[in-house]
Amino acid sequence: MYNNDQLKELVKKAREAAPKRNFAQSAEITLVLKDIDVKKGFSVNEIVILPNPTKKGASLCMLATGDMGLRAKKAGVDQVMEPDTLDRIGTNRREARKIVRSYDFFLADATLMSSVGRSLGQFLGPKGKMPTPVPYGAPIENIASRLRSSTRIRSKNQLNMSTKIGDESMTDEQLVANANAVIASVEKKLPQGDKNLRNAIIKFTMGKALKASTLGK
Repeated sequence: MYNNDQLKELVKKAREAAPKRNFAQSAEITLVLKDIDVKKGFSVNEIVILPNPTKKGASLCMLATGDMGLRAKKAGVDQVMEPDTLDRIGTNRREARKIVRSYDFFLADATLMSSVGRSLGQFLGPKGKMPTPVPYGAPIENIASRLRSSTRIRSKNQLNMSTKIGDESMTDEQLVANANAVIASVEKKLPQGDKNLRNAIIKFTMGKALKASTLGK
């Protein structure tokens, strides 16, 4: 629906509309859909590998113990949570919600998935963040690396969805490539592909949200 030149102009204008701050502002894309009956249970929950991830990357939490937990730490996972901690947090709604908000993606030893479901399922499920199960012997390093370079875009019974595509330290070209990756991934999940896409909006943290439909106006 949008070509590279249009998206590049949109990113450029969004950057210009963001006042300078002493931190790298995040860049976010919002996709607005049309001609979809959300009452029929429409939902999207896509993990998109970005061609140009941020330097920090997505944050990861691994639910594991023993050798798998050690390998996760070596792989650079931000936090490794053992079963006893998992059970404790599951009884504290405030702490559970905080943990869910703190990490972009969750991984779990496949043998712990039932425990995760009992303790944190009610908090992770509604956010679309149920852990990726990791079988014994799986290459945690590769899985962690892929997720660090990814973003999640999600919508449930709504005609809009948003996700981070980078930050202002990145070039316009890098942000456009990331935006294209997100758009392409979502379009594949829509009933009529790009025909269901009404608009694309890009915004930096402190800036104004700019719509693709206003380009040239």
